[in-house]
Amino acid sequence: MQTLLIDNLIQKITETKAPIVVGLDPRLEEMPSTLTQEAFAAQGQTLQAAADIILTFNKAIIDEIHDIVPAVKPQIAMYEQFGTAGFEAYLNTIAYAKSKNLIVIGDIKRSDIASTAEAYSNIHIGKVKVGETEIEVSQTDFITLNPYMGYDSIEPYLKDCKQYDKGLFVLVKTSNKGSKDIQDIITQNNRTVYSQVGSLVSNWGSGLIGQHGYSNIGAVVGATHPGEAEELRKALPNTFFLVPGYGAQGGSGKDLKNLWTKNYGMIINSSRGITGAYKKYQMEKDFAKASRQAVLDMKADLEAYMP
Repeated sequence: MQTLLIDNLIQKITETKAPIVVGLDPRLEEMPSTLTQEAFAAQGQTLQAAADIILTFNKAIIDEIHDIVPAVKPQIAMYEQFGTAGFEAYLNTIAYAKSKNLIVIGDIKRSDIASTAEAYSNIHIGKVKVGETEIEVSQTDFITLNPYMGYDSIEPYLKDCKQYDKGLFVLVKTSNKGSKDIQDIITQNNRTVYSQVGSLVSNWGSGLIGQHGYSNIGAVVGATHPGEAEELRKALPNTFFLVPGYGAQGGSGKDLKNLWTKNYGMIINSSRGITGAYKKYQMEKDFAKASRQAVLDMKADLEAYMP
């Protein structure tokens, strides 16, 4: 079997012994005041100042955690709300993470078909053609996608995954409370929607299986629904999980104890629980060091329930 991106992720998880991805979901109102005050004094309360604060914050976090985690996951909406300056901060965050040898999961949750989906794929995991020149806009490794529109909303991304060795994490059973409104509906073949989508994700990834037995096409499965997650784990042996819902949303290592499988089988996201840890530890001036400690605490919690 060929070595794929998913194998590289598993290798990095093994090296760090941390199946953890740090969510970089910056909220300006939750930034350390030392950062915001300095930027506002120099640039005013502008979109550019906001973008610069975010990038400075992210770089400091990455500097502290890049040697103890395999990956980071920036949430694009938190950047796009600040316009072109914010999107530039998103791309620069990704570039900086890659310079530190981290794998990057772009949390974009796009969903569209045909030329629109192709354009999204060009931006995030492929290349944009300008005349006769192909340009890589983002260095993202994986992205998240919403599969609600079906296969033709996923197909354009699969082409780029194959051509450029990129990956997807497709929403299957999400961590939010309202996920049951649609994802738990029983279909005509007596299956839940999330179970049906899980099977589709497995099929979509069947041609991209790496050396460790997992596909570049993974599934988003929330830690806040341990029963449903365990059901999906048994049904999808070749699908790697991206697991949100740990920490601030209520999930814990105990909730994940039945999901571990060969080569971990999943990577667990924590965002505010890590990047906002300076509040818990009362370390505003050393906010990045607080994030490092939060990663170590999370790692210890996960290890307590690993087989």
